[in-house]
Amino acid sequence: MPRSGWSDKRERQYDHIKDGLLERGEDEDTAEEIAARTVNKERARAGESDEASKQSLEDISSGRRGGLRSHKGAGGRTRDQLYAEAKAKNIEGRSKMNKAQLEKAVDEKD
Repeated sequence: MPRSGWSDKRERQYDHIKDGLLERGEDEDTAEEIAARTVNKERARAGESDEASKQSLEDISSGRRGGLRSHKGAGGRTRDQLYAEAKAKNIEGRSKMNKAQLEKAVDEKD
């Protein structure tokens, strides 16, 4: 799916991300959307786009974030990941919660 303004590198990046998502079982539309969003965010971080949201510029990189949040499998998110989310959402009593309690509190806050 060529996008206007994307370099050959960004096209390859898009294809790579999309292929990886398809291999992991995502449907075509979801894979395309995630790949496009990821590439656009990287373009914004690199100063390649005309507009960029504050979050695109200040958040951790897409690659790093994906690595940190990739625990959707059998074990789900780690306790440390859940604790960080609870902290970001100002959930009180989080330091005394176990993993299950943190997961419940974080999910209820959404």
